Amino acid sequence: MSEPATLEIISDNISEDEVIFPAGDLLSDEPPLESDRHRDQIDLLIRILKLWWRERQDFYASGNLTIYYSPNQKKSEKFCGPDFFVVLGTQKKDRKSWVVWQEDGKYPNLIVEILSSSTTAVDKSLKKQVYQDTFRTPDYFWFDPVTMELQGFHLVDGKYQEIQVTTDGRLWSQQLELYLGVYEGKLRFFTTENQLILSSEELAEQERLRAEQAEERAQQAEQEIARLREVLRTQGIDLENI
Repeated sequence: MSEPATLEIISDNISEDEVIFPAGDLLSDEPPLESDRHRDQIDLLIRILKLWWRERQDFYASGNLTIYYSPNQKKSEKFCGPDFFVVLGTQKKDRKSWVVWQEDGKYPNLIVEILSSSTTAVDKSLKKQVYQDTFRTPDYFWFDPVTMELQGFHLVDGKYQEIQVTTDGRLWSQQLELYLGVYEGKLRFFTTENQLILSSEELAEQERLRAEQAEERAQQAEQEIARLREVLRTQGIDLENI
């Protein structure tokens, strides 16, 4: 399994003591999302993964959140955060941003970009290059919520290799040990057994249907008992005296 990069500070003619680190507790600085569809997709991925891994305390999942990775904060290194990302082997807690040098030099293990008309070119070129060469993020995916285009890459010997699509049209994430695929127009997670991982709303609806079905079966059983009692009564058999 590939490991994401850790922080490397590279500077010309400047000593470590001279590097000026930005103040801690940095706020995220992301532009507004382009549409409800993009926001809902990001939120869905975050909520479902957190629910699926609810017993785990060793990961961080977020989206549309700035990743600060250069203590020097050079203008050439200004970079917006991914739409969705997961960091493994870290503390599960809320953050205002992801500051690499305050997180033991950890970069995301997985990144997903939700494509749009204004970001597609950058997501498929510049961002892909940064995730490969600087972040060294093992798993990178992009998904277009309009065209349903889904593509994924895994880092092999420092270069992204395209992940082969399964016969079900899904892509395997080595980092999450889950499949990613499209279901009802949304990017979703699937288990190794190709079972859709449900959201909290879907689980609640599933439980509601189970309760309804159980109630229907109980009513049918009561009606059948009443019918049998009536048949016996017409035959002169009184169950109360048996």
